[in-house]
Amino acid sequence: MSAPASAPAATTSLWQGGELVPRDDCDLAPAIVEVADSWLVEEGTVRGLELHRERFLTSIPRSRARDLDLESFWSASIAGIPRHGAWFPRVELREQLGMPQLLFRLREAPALQRSLILTTHTGRDPRTQPTVKGPDLGAMVRLRTEAQRRGADEAVIVDDDGHIVEGSTTCLVWWDGGTLCVPDRTMPRIPSITERTVVALATALSIPIDEQRVRPEELDGREVWALNALHGIRIVTAWQGGPASTAEEPGRLSRWRLRLDALRRPLPEPDGGIGAA
Repeated sequence: MSAPASAPAATTSLWQGGELVPRDDCDLAPAIVEVADSWLVEEGTVRGLELHRERFLTSIPRSRARDLDLESFWSASIAGIPRHGAWFPRVELREQLGMPQLLFRLREAPALQRSLILTTHTGRDPRTQPTVKGPDLGAMVRLRTEAQRRGADEAVIVDDDGHIVEGSTTCLVWWDGGTLCVPDRTMPRIPSITERTVVALATALSIPIDEQRVRPEELDGREVWALNALHGIRIVTAWQGGPASTAEEPGRLSRWRLRLDALRRPLPEPDGGIGAA
């Protein structure tokens, strides 16, 4: 499938008969999202596309994957992204009326942010499959919406002992002096592509990395970052139900945002193959 010369602001396409077929984004029957992934595309460039592909494909059970033409679907989806403008496309495997469906959603990217306010979620953990991106998207969006009603941008999920796990649509890292800290990886959470990239950059720069179990209030006076594929790195400027104050080392956030931007690569051409990213 070749990229269209122009594209509407948002489209939804169903993989059917070996091609992406436009469809109305309105379901007459309930559908369950099993796996999903999304990434930011700016002027035809993207960061970590092959990592997003890997996460999406490996999250699909083999029993499901063998009956789906996943590689062709992925290639057609990438080809369908315009090479100009800012986009936040999403691929999905879902089930409707007992049948699997592959969907490609072309969405305009929202305005990007440099900072955000967090709030600690005090209710039950709404996640049902915490290590797979997709099944809990609806619950996470509802959690974020509730946080926004309280004047924050993101909600933070904590475990039964109050330790930080992840944000509703982000992962969290923080700085202890010159050490980059991440939540203990034994706690179930989505494997973040942006966190993986930031950790790889830190390793290349010989920056120490430490896995920790901490409660929000224990980060008082620390520099805290929220990471995701859309915004990259955002700094936490306030935290409801968390630390009394957060910090920002002059210049550090700007340097790291530039480092992430430097990793952007052109989208593969339609005939460039699956591994061209």
